[in-house]
Amino acid sequence: MNPIKRGRQNCAVKGMRTLKRQKRMAVINDFSGFGRCSLTVSLPIISAMRIQCCALPTAVFSNHTGYPDYFFDDYTDKMEAYYSKWETLGLEFDGIYTGFLGSVHQVRIVEDFIARFKQKDTVVIVDPVMGDDGKCYATIDENLCRELKKLLPLSTIITPNITEACLLCGEEYRPDHLDDQKLLMIAQKLQRMGARHIVITGIEQNDRIRNFIYRSGTEYSFYEQSCTGAPHAGTGDVFASIIAADAVNAVPFEESVQKAADFVGKAIHLSDRLQIPKQDGVCFEELLAELIPPLSGQSL
Repeated sequence: MNPIKRGRQNCAVKGMRTLKRQKRMAVINDFSGFGRCSLTVSLPIISAMRIQCCALPTAVFSNHTGYPDYFFDDYTDKMEAYYSKWETLGLEFDGIYTGFLGSVHQVRIVEDFIARFKQKDTVVIVDPVMGDDGKCYATIDENLCRELKKLLPLSTIITPNITEACLLCGEEYRPDHLDDQKLLMIAQKLQRMGARHIVITGIEQNDRIRNFIYRSGTEYSFYEQSCTGAPHAGTGDVFASIIAADAVNAVPFEESVQKAADFVGKAIHLSDRLQIPKQDGVCFEELLAELIPPLSGQSL
């Protein structure tokens, strides 16, 4: 063997072993080159929170579908071959985070991925991206909704908005009937379906946005913020990425929800002040340093 090539291989293996103690998360989502959503949001946020972010793309977009035109390349048929190499390398993950899944086949691939890579202490964060404002996205039908429900028993945390929570548990979306008892009933249904820790986001009441936090039994709480106007693209991905990284870093769940909601609120206010178009997402990059945790002894 060429000694230079052998030396590079040895360095690569040595480097992989050195990084084995660093926290590592697999993120399964699409890649949108422009528009601040999905993997282009998760990669910088999770990395800033001192976790190695390992991306498994479900599709590649030039920009997200909120724009009038876009390039799209479906990655479904390549996903299993892609992560089989991770298995060959013996990679282990402290966290697995799933975002938008566009087909029944992709959900089944995610089930297989979790079965292969989830260990005793691996946290699994499921962001069931299905719809908003009481409406399903165009790709979501009954079959896909039924398959997405199968991810709930595999999860540690789920982060649906109120529309998605209703879709998952079969409740009618009625924003004028979302009192505490109704939200508790929805959360308990989701728990019976297998979910453990639940945060339901985007609950609009008067001039406030509420996040409903549910852990077990009847233990629940809210975290509220003032409304920030029309929604921006990708804020759910920002929120869920922070929740996912905090879960790996063992941050208490309620504290994590407050941090994520506050960060998204700041990013929206800043983006509005800078007149960033809402379809371009939020300029979280300006605030990213706020998410960096202090160095631990393990990180040194």
